[in-house]
Amino acid sequence: MKTSARRLLASTVTCAVLGLPLTAAAADAIVRRPLADFPIASSVAVPGTARIVFVSGTLADVVKPDAPAGSSERLGDTETQSASVLGKIEKELAASGLTMADVVKMNVFMVGDLAKGGGMDFGGLMKSYSRYFGEASNGNLPARTTVQVAALPLPGALVEIEVVAAR
Repeated sequence: MKTSARRLLASTVTCAVLGLPLTAAAADAIVRRPLADFPIASSVAVPGTARIVFVSGTLADVVKPDAPAGSSERLGDTETQSASVLGKIEKELAASGLTMADVVKMNVFMVGDLAKGGGMDFGGLMKSYSRYFGEASNGNLPARTTVQVAALPLPGALVEIEVVAAR
């Protein structure tokens, strides 16, 4: 089967599964199915014609160099670290000609914050996340997974985020 025939077949299957009309525009469009009550997509369909960029796990920059090495104070709280990480991801995407609106998948890894009783500070993450993927996102929401992990590679890190972007 030729590549163009495979793409048409894949587009037809995608459109049939998502209940979309089969048009050239729909066949080449990224389709996001948002959740009704939370700023993430339940799924994102990316056509075979899209350019895809994978951004490696990203950690926060130091915000307080005089704080003890390995402390979360050195990197900031969850909100501060999340803002730093998302800002770095935004710059990495820009280097590839993409924006945060092109993010289709996000994986978030969080360490429990001792200042918050040892649980992940989901609210702190969401404050920074919402700056990029809140109302101003115009529905360009990624599918997302958020998990608590025992540790991250940088002592004091509370958040690591990796993304996949497509256009």
